[in-house]
Amino acid sequence: MPIYDYQCSSCGFKKEVMRKVSEPSVTACPECTKETFAKQLSAPAFQLSGTGWYATDFKTGSAKPEAKTETMPETKTKTETKTKTETKTEAAPAA
Repeated sequence: MPIYDYQCSSCGFKKEVMRKVSEPSVTACPECTKETFAKQLSAPAFQLSGTGWYATDFKTGSAKPEAKTETMPETKTKTETKTKTETKTEAAPAA
């Protein structure tokens, strides 16, 4: 269930309200009882931990970071190809 920030435009009272998405918004201020209690736009109240796309792509607020390129040491493999030549001698036909 999400938590929404509300503020009264008449008296300035602020409150966090836990409501279902399907429920209607609260309009009556619990402090002054006027119908001027409105939902505020706020940042999400959770933080992701660890590593992942959110840490690398959005943590700094900049565009995509440069991709890391790891240079692997070149490993040369020596491939030997042996060619075998066969000579076949045929016997002379018997007369």
